[in-house]
Amino acid sequence: MASEKRPPAAPPAPTGTVASFLAELEQRAPLTAERRGRLIFALDATMSRQPTWDLACTLQAEMFEEAGRIGGLDIQLVYYRGIGECRASPWMADGARLGALMARITCQGGRTQIGRVLRHAAAQAAKGPVGALVFVGDALEEPLDDLCAEAGPLALRGVPAFMFQEGADPAVERGFREIARLTKGAWCRFDAGAAGELKALLRAAASYAAGGSKALAALAGTSPGARRLIAAMQDTQ
Repeated sequence: MASEKRPPAAPPAPTGTVASFLAELEQRAPLTAERRGRLIFALDATMSRQPTWDLACTLQAEMFEEAGRIGGLDIQLVYYRGIGECRASPWMADGARLGALMARITCQGGRTQIGRVLRHAAAQAAKGPVGALVFVGDALEEPLDDLCAEAGPLALRGVPAFMFQEGADPAVERGFREIARLTKGAWCRFDAGAAGELKALLRAAASYAAGGSKALAALAGTSPGARRLIAAMQDTQ
């Protein structure tokens, strides 16, 4: 990825306001301070995901707010949609900028590209520390063996994948659980329309990315989401 803008295997060029906004963010994105945590926030943006994409738009600021109590967090948005389109934003340090970008993106029909997300996350971790990968989706249409191979480099670099599954598809659960197990991350399910569940999970993931297991343990005193994430991580050990 030449400028931390696209995962490997360059997709078609973006169109309209999304392209110009990504270019603007790329020019003004600040350098990531080593003391700050870094989290890759990846979402399935295929057609079925529009309601949850809209929900994530409203909840993403919660991650910055939680991490701000610990020392701050830089977040990179990664999403896929349509025919072979998979993109990553620059690293961003505030919810307003991330929210503005997400508001310009609409979901489009297509197949899952989780392998590319995992490969991109590993490439970013090779450039500098990444505290966690958060993935939110409801489908898995790729061979699980291939995804496990892509998860290997993340595991070697100590990047846990927090796989948040919407719905109850057992095949998706099996795949998400295996990716979480290999990376010593966590698998958690949330229900469609359950804003509170996803909010709590995203806050917990941000806490871990910004401050590690100690920060997550501290949050667990007041957050059921943090306690749930800890229990899920213990299941993968």
